Amino acid sequence: MYSTSDRITYFKLAAVTMIWGGTFVAGRYLSEAVDPLLAASLRFCLASLALLVFMGGARIPLARPNPRQAAQLLVLGFFGIFFYNLCFFYGLQYTNASRASLIVALNPAVIGLASWWLFKERLNGIKVMGIALCLAGAAVVIISRNPQLLGEGAGNWRGDLLIFGCVVGWGIYSLFSRELNQSLGPLQTVTWSILLGTLMLTVTSLITGRFSVEAIGQLHFSQVMSLLYLGVLGSALAYIGYYDGIRRIGATRSGVFIALNPLTAVIFGALLLSEQLTAPMLIGGAVILLGIYLCNKPLAQAKAMGI
Repeated sequence: MYSTSDRITYFKLAAVTMIWGGTFVAGRYLSEAVDPLLAASLRFCLASLALLVFMGGARIPLARPNPRQAAQLLVLGFFGIFFYNLCFFYGLQYTNASRASLIVALNPAVIGLASWWLFKERLNGIKVMGIALCLAGAAVVIISRNPQLLGEGAGNWRGDLLIFGCVVGWGIYSLFSRELNQSLGPLQTVTWSILLGTLMLTVTSLITGRFSVEAIGQLHFSQVMSLLYLGVLGSALAYIGYYDGIRRIGATRSGVFIALNPLTAVIFGALLLSEQLTAPMLIGGAVILLGIYLCNKPLAQAKAMGI
């Protein structure tokens, strides 16, 4: 049986990936009118502010990392914040949110295989089957939503490659946070990596002339709300929840929850945009949930048995 702490962790990870499902819609909306580099910079300026306010209110001092930790945090800030978000916002200029979420659904497989290869994390047959079901379910959900999706823009791979860059950046961010999660904790790790990534984005946008008072003044209310969603919910809070999940149950078991992103995007479409929910979508969602269950059940049973 699952322990109470495991259930809480699974609930948090499900909530995190549901929030992230909405970021593709918000990101796509912003990419049509706001410069990608400016959008990424503002997103993480808001995320940094939210984290610092939270830590100040909770009276949690910002830790002072040692040189080794500082180097690791720079890597996380570069790949998880700077590189990921440039790929995210520029990629959404060339591809739609549904196609992007399908590509990002490759994350569980990439994280699982990399964990097995680099860190010798156990990857038994049931876990492999779970990852495969997550991928298959995500594909069913998205393709059933738009059967012409795979053929859309077939001659232009720029958007696909950029979004796949998100998969690479997130994989590095997830896998190389292990030591820091244990030594600094999820909150400090997330805060420092976001602060450093924000600095990289902001300096780059200032140098290139994208970050200006005039550009910020031209933002509409709906764009500001999208940035708040991306920065506060989709970055500050969600990153803490995801890192805490990695600390508690590992990168592979946490990573499979990312397969919920496409399902969440479809549900948001039904609730907010009156898009139709079809039987294949519901079946795909059930397959995703089954895959997540299989990825987590064996280790949960072993823990309950004291193995």
